[in-house]
Order: sequence, then C-alpha cells, then structure tokens
Amino acid sequence: MAVPVAPVSLVTAPRLALAMLADQPDDAVPLAQAALWLAALDHPGKGLDTYTDHLQSLADALRDRLRASPAETAADRASALSAVLATDWGYQGDVETYEDLQNADLMRVIDRRRGLPVALGILYLHVARAQGWDAHGLNFPGHFLIRLEGEAGDRAIIDPFHGGPALSVADLRSLLKAMTGQAAELTPDMYAPLSNRAVLIRLQGNIKMRLLDGGMLDAAGEILQRMLLFAPQDYRLWRENGLLYMRRGNLESALDSLETYLTLAPDGDDRTRIAQVMAELRQRLQ
Repeated sequence: MAVPVAPVSLVTAPRLALAMLADQPDDAVPLAQAALWLAALDHPGKGLDTYTDHLQSLADALRDRLRASPAETAADRASALSAVLATDWGYQGDVETYEDLQNADLMRVIDRRRGLPVALGILYLHVARAQGWDAHGLNFPGHFLIRLEGEAGDRAIIDPFHGGPALSVADLRSLLKAMTGQAAELTPDMYAPLSNRAVLIRLQGNIKMRLLDGGMLDAAGEILQRMLLFAPQDYRLWRENGLLYMRRGNLESALDSLETYLTLAPDGDDRTRIAQVMAELRQRLQ
C-alpha cells in the first residue's frame, strides 16, 4: 500500500489541508501527515519540515533493515517494526504522564519519543504502510492496537504503547479486562479495522475528553471543529457538536449542528430524541 503524500503547498496551511481531505476517499487520507496538520494548529508558525523528514527517516530505517533481513511473516514484520521504532528510535508509551495533552500531539510525540497508544500507532502504521504492508488500527476498546498481515495472509496484533510486541489471544483478553473490567470478553468487532478518519478521530477524541474533564468547553469545541474539517459526514460528530454548543449556551449554533445531524443520521430512536431537543431549543429562542 502506497502512503499518500499531500502537495507541499499544503504543509503551511494545515486547516486548509485538513478541509481538503473531506471529499477524499479514506485510503487517500495521509494518516501521519494529517496527524501532523492537526498538531500544527497548536503550534502556529512552527514548520513541519523536520517532522515530515522524520517520518521519512523512520520509513527508510525499516527499509534498510529489511534489505539485510526480509520480513515475510506477520510476526517477523512486527519484530522489525518494534526494532526500528522502539529499540532504535526509542518510541514508548508515556506511562508517567499519560494524561498529558502532549501525548496526542504528533509533533510533541516525535520530539519526546513518548505518546498515547493511538499517536504511537499512527507512526507504526505509517512506517509499515511505507513498505507496502497491509496494516490497520483496530477497534479495540480503551487501547489502540495494530493488525499486521504477512505475505501468506497470516496476522499479528501488536501493541505500540509497550514497544510493539505481538499479542496472543490470552494477552488480548487480559488487556481487555484490565481496560474495561473483569466481566469483559473478546468479541469479533474488537478485531474490526478502523478507517484512517476513525484513527484520527480517536486521536483527537483523547484531547477532547481531557479538555471536557477539565471543564474547558470552548477548547473541546475547537477540537470538534477540527474533526469536522476532515470528517464532515460523521453524524456522531455533529450530534456531539450540537450538544456541546448547548452546554456553552450557543443555542443557534446548537440548532444548526443538530439539523446537520438529522440530515446525516440513520433512522432510529436517537433521531426522535434529538428532534425533541431541537423543538425545546426553538422554544427557548422565541
């Protein structure tokens, strides 16, 4: 799989670059570069050349390793990725300051070589895909994981937060119980691959959740606006955006967002609930 590359002219206009992804097919979304554009919104005036060069260096480092020792099985590919990213370049999960917002900012993750599972996972995915490998993030609850495929269709699931080891089913079951409770059991949907947009939403969702927990509603609203730049067809984001506008007291913007939600959302009970909320908002605005 080739890694999509955006025109150089967009590197200096991250918000525009993200908005231009809105109509692109998901496999045309340059995952790591888009994560850098999102980070750049918090670092105005700071160039991205150093970071895009670093992404290339990581991919080149794995390519050089593969010349000496080709990796055809999924397990061998997992080992090679771990050797480059965790051992050679020192990327690890930030276990000491896990809640730090820097851990979801790919520019700072590259600076510090520390991050959240999804931020580190984006680097692993970028490097794997640069080799033409089939690699996807998984819809695993609470902890971002990656699935790699080998030449023969064999698979390995790896944990970028803990240095990229391949996980057994027993490992996955233990991880799930640690994240969501002892009653939890593995289900097929937890192995489902995430789209590139879903990975970016998960990355930004970590920031939004921490801002909401800290009562920073306006800042959380800005993160939702960023997500809507590249995923304007995601009805769940419009719903959340509308409800957050309500919490912030901006009822007209709440109505606009919830109206968009109704145009995009599938049939279901939630549409009825949101329509009732909108009727109440209109009454309050009279």
